[in-house]
Amino acid sequence: MQLIHGGDWAGYEREYGAMPLDFSASISPLGLPEGVRQAAAEALTLADRYPDPLCRTLRHALAQRYGVGAERIVCGNGAADLIYRLVLAKHPCKALITAPTFSEYERALETVNCETIHFYLREVNCFDVTPEILALITPELDMLVLCEPNNPTGRRTEPELLRRILRACAEQGTLVMVDECFADFLDKPSEYTLVSELDRYPNLVILKAFTKWFAMAGLRLGYALCGSKTVAEALQRCGQPWPVSTPAQAAGLAALGERDYDDRLHCLMQEQRPRLKTALAELGCKVVPGEANYLLFYHEDELLGRKLRERGILLRDCGNYKGLGPGWYRTAVRTAEENGMLLKTLREVL
Repeated sequence: MQLIHGGDWAGYEREYGAMPLDFSASISPLGLPEGVRQAAAEALTLADRYPDPLCRTLRHALAQRYGVGAERIVCGNGAADLIYRLVLAKHPCKALITAPTFSEYERALETVNCETIHFYLREVNCFDVTPEILALITPELDMLVLCEPNNPTGRRTEPELLRRILRACAEQGTLVMVDECFADFLDKPSEYTLVSELDRYPNLVILKAFTKWFAMAGLRLGYALCGSKTVAEALQRCGQPWPVSTPAQAAGLAALGERDYDDRLHCLMQEQRPRLKTALAELGCKVVPGEANYLLFYHEDELLGRKLRERGILLRDCGNYKGLGPGWYRTAVRTAEENGMLLKTLREVL
């Protein structure tokens, strides 16, 4: 099976007999918080029974965090699970996505034979969404998907344009799914989230996850904040009965109480992201000024990813993203030591 996403450490270990330094998956370099690890481990005492299918305790905690009614929150087996469930629930005939962006949106839409149209993000515009997208929001459009900040560019849409898009979609009856899974990595995430718009727009669904920020990729835990209780109920119906394991629910609940971890991770990103961007540029790479925990860059050496892999470092080759092509790569922003190892190896290779 050909894997299209980063983070395939298992494939690397099978091929080389060792673990790589993985910059291909954009996960918190601080690792799983100790309190979250303990909560997940302790929850194993309940592994002899089914997990709560409605994630009641976790949804209540999320409701308090965001000021959204628990009846409008749905938890899933990672955000990817909820993408497929929403597509299945709404069964759109025509959808609009940007390009380049996370490939699972289009893959999910293909499962219901949905016609997908693309708004291509241009390098000349720093891969930003521009007002021209508004012309594509028509009465025939059933769903619009935005990734904020976008994967793999790390760019966010200006808040005023986002609200114009929301208003246009509301007028046309278009469902809007906004993926905010990387939003916590922005310098000021509270200024850019659309959570405050949920009460105003019943056609809005916001995806979030514990995966990236709390390094919980292996536990699989995401959630949807819905503008409509009806949409939330449809999401719940269109998934497996027990989508979130008991350890994952316990881990999510513990993660919501982390504060010191949040502060340390924000400081790390604010320090290391600009340093890594500058160093990549000095090596002759063309770097997109991303605002998340990863950077998209271009280098004319189309074998760069392979050369680094042979030296024990994984990059995300972005050649298979619509709107990009050979020579485009995405690297995670990790600790100073790890970033230093990446840069040292890049110097040797280039």
